[in-house]
Amino acid sequence: MSGFRAEDQSMRIFPLFLLAAPLLAGCLATTPPTGVHQPMTARPEPRQAIGPSNGAIYQIGSARPIFEDRRARFVGDTLTITINEKNNAQKTSAANAERKNTMALSVPKIIGIPGKGAQGIDVEANSENKFDGKGGASANNGFTGTITVTVIEVYPNGNLVVSGEKMVAINQGDEFIRFSGVVNPLYINNNTVSSTQVADARIEFKQNGYIDSAQVMGWLGRFFLTFLPF
Repeated sequence: MSGFRAEDQSMRIFPLFLLAAPLLAGCLATTPPTGVHQPMTARPEPRQAIGPSNGAIYQIGSARPIFEDRRARFVGDTLTITINEKNNAQKTSAANAERKNTMALSVPKIIGIPGKGAQGIDVEANSENKFDGKGGASANNGFTGTITVTVIEVYPNGNLVVSGEKMVAINQGDEFIRFSGVVNPLYINNNTVSSTQVADARIEFKQNGYIDSAQVMGWLGRFFLTFLPF
């Protein structure tokens, strides 16, 4: 009878596991959040209908200068970003504080007042406080690569707002490279610009998969780490 109950209990748990498995897989397969400018891509504006031929080789409706640099300038155009970021920061701090106090008190002998037992007593007190603190921090980061982004907006002064994403699936996980920022067309050379010349640049490199999830502390562990006073 006990064996039947154990088997019946396992049969009840098994469907629940089947329902929870897709949810757990979905948690591992979800795209990590991003902080780059949105949207990360844009379609070009539809072209206007080309007017009738004016009887010459030069057509006003579709003409582009022959010697013009083919660089991005409209919404939907693509631009190659060369990521070359190197950051090195160091900080050192030190603080010293020291304080000394000395106090001496003596009770004179006065005739005719009560409390003669306390007269002639010398009282002396000393206190000393000392604080010595030191701190230091350093960071050295490097990020190199190439990503092609899309123009999602054109400012009135001609600057381009670009944004893009590159996803690379490697074996058991996905890698996401994201970039966005504001590009001055004067810095574009051969339709390529360095990330160091992009204003308001936002660069991300994130991974997704069970290997990356194994490196993240669970929500219950974060709860106890945050609220426990010891």
